[in-house]
Parts: sequence; structure tokens; C-alpha cells
Amino acid sequence: MKVYELRRKTLIPRPLTEIFDWFSDARNLQILTPAFLHFKILTPTPIEMKPGAKIEYSIRVHGIPVRWKTTIESWDSPKSFVDTQTSGPYALWHHTHRFRQHDGGTWMEDVVKYALPCGVLGQLAHWLMVRRDVTAIFDYRAARIGELFPAGVTSAR
Repeated sequence: MKVYELRRKTLIPRPLTEIFDWFSDARNLQILTPAFLHFKILTPTPIEMKPGAKIEYSIRVHGIPVRWKTTIESWDSPKSFVDTQTSGPYALWHHTHRFRQHDGGTWMEDVVKYALPCGVLGQLAHWLMVRRDVTAIFDYRAARIGELFPAGVTSAR
């Protein structure tokens, strides 16, 4: 299984606890998700975020409805949390969210490790569309973060 990695780092001009609390509230995922995915949280909210918490979503991948279930694998407030797909479109989806205070703001880093099912066909799909799709989702997130927390948001790949 070929594992791919996407990294994004963003400096947000707000205190660490404010940023961690905002990004760890599952209800805010909809704000950070592009409309073309038709994202909807199916798990009743609010969700108590802690190791073992399960969250179920519905999305559309190129028009195809998909149920996506994740589990919070680790929770270290206000430094990090990790969610892992337990069922959904990927063979592997492991998303680490890290937060670090910096000069009155917060560095937020996303590290996503993912793999596709179907062996060589999955690798081909990655190069033809999935890589572009995942990048577009995180580009959208960066733009939304800039709108939500203006005045000095800096993003890096």
C-alpha cells in the first residue's frame, strides 16, 4: 500500500487555546469543508472530543455519496489531536492536528497520511485526481482560515 502525505502549516494571529478550541469543535468542520463535498455531520452534536470519540459524516466524492467514520485516536489539549478514518473512501486516513503558541499567535500544522484502496489502480487515481482533490480541500481550508481569522494568517505547504 502506497502511503501519501500532505502537510500544511498556518500561523493564525490568535491565542493557542482559542485556536485549539475552535479547530477541535467538530461542528466547525462544515465551515472548513468545500461545498462541492456536500459535507454533513451525522453524529449528534456537540461531540465530546476525547480518545475513542467517533464521528460520522456524509460527503460526496465526485458526486458519489460516501459515509465517512473517524475515531479520535489521541487528544492532548491544547497541543494536538489525531483522527483516523475507520471507514470511508480511503484505505488509510490519519490526520494529525498540531498547535503551538508563537509570538501572540498560534502555529497550526496539519499532517495527513493517506492511502487509496485498489493497489495500482488506487495509485493511478491518486495521480489523476485524488492528489488534486486533497490539495484543493486544504487550499480551501487555508482560504477560509484567512477569512475567519484575518490580519496576518500565513500558510505554508
